[in-house]
Amino acid sequence: MSAETPAEASAVRGQFTDWRLRFRAWRGGRPFWAGLFILLAGGPIAYFPYANLQIGHLTLAMATTAGAGSLIIGVLLGVLGISLWYQKHVRVFAGVAAILLGLVSIPVANIGGFLVGFLLALVGGGMAVAWVPGEEPTERRTETDRTDKGGAPEAAQADGASEPNDLSGTIPINGANGRHSAG
Repeated sequence: MSAETPAEASAVRGQFTDWRLRFRAWRGGRPFWAGLFILLAGGPIAYFPYANLQIGHLTLAMATTAGAGSLIIGVLLGVLGISLWYQKHVRVFAGVAAILLGLVSIPVANIGGFLVGFLLALVGGGMAVAWVPGEEPTERRTETDRTDKGGAPEAAQADGASEPNDLSGTIPINGANGRHSAG
């Protein structure tokens, strides 16, 4: 038996930390939690119509006539959840489809997987619709972007013209009082 050297242990810890940070960056750029909730919603919806629950010596069969419909709903929710992870541009479609499938699962799949799958589909679908991609980090400028450092900015000159190019009629230089003129 050989003991693990400290260098080997730190290399393993470094690899795990590197993997964790890469996963965290991947997860942050997509609606990960919405996809996970939708993926988990498909489980109870597809499982309960085919389950046989044992209560003591009593077997309770949950089989319904709509077993195939609940299986289809469960599989579709699973596909929508995974597609949210790998194709984040379909977030609105997948979110709305998950909400609709969750609603359809109430009459079809034993009250939406005893409300567990139904609630997971609604929460995940709402999260998918509400998710917005974050902005890419930009370089920070050393100076401020403010235009009031040296007074009011000058009007932009278009192609060497001596008058400002203001088509709205809101600049006081053109004789306007700052209001839009109708007409």
